[in-house]
Formats: sequence, C-alpha cells, structure tokens
Amino acid sequence: MNKLHVKTGDTVVILSGKYVDKFDKDGKRKTGKVLEVSPKEGKVIVEGINMVTKHVKPTRAGQAGGIIKAEGAMYASKVMVVCPKCDKPTRPSYKIEDGKKTRVCKKCGKQY
Repeated sequence: MNKLHVKTGDTVVILSGKYVDKFDKDGKRKTGKVLEVSPKEGKVIVEGINMVTKHVKPTRAGQAGGIIKAEGAMYASKVMVVCPKCDKPTRPSYKIEDGKKTRVCKKCGKQY
C-alpha cells in the first residue's frame, strides 16, 4: 500500500475498532488529529486514540525511566477524513487544476 487518503494534520473520525463506541461531549464519534502517516505500512497515528503503554529504560546516567503512555499506530482504513469546511466525515475526491491535485469534499463540494 503506497497511497493513503489521509495526510498529516488532517482531522479524522474513527470508523471501526474499540473507539467506535466512545463519543465526544457533543455525542459525535471520536475524532483526532493525524500526527504521523506511514504509507509503506498503511497506518496512521491519531492524537489521543489507541493509547499504549511503553516501558522506557533510562538511556543516560541520571535520566529517569518509567512507564510512558503514547499513541499507537492504526490502519488508515479505519479512519475517515473530516471536511474542515462542512465539518462532516467524507471520502475525498480529487480534482486536477493547473497541474495541481487538490482534494474536494463530496458532501459540500469545496476544496480543502
């Protein structure tokens, strides 16, 4: 898998997995910002979702080790991009104008 429908910095909504049942204060599905994208693996890291615990050893003298919570990777097929214009989850379509490829919302029709 080489190309993904999400980019770093996108706001995404979770479609499947253990976070589907969790809702925000507004009653909407759980959303988060994409921190990292790995197209080779087909995975993304979403802020505040899929938290895992890591046991970290101290690397230098005087540095403290311990247990750290960090975001884990999840498959990109489990997330959908939220349009920044209409604030709805949508599958992006693409439009090529003047040699530049831009994403277009299928619900509101605006470029983002």
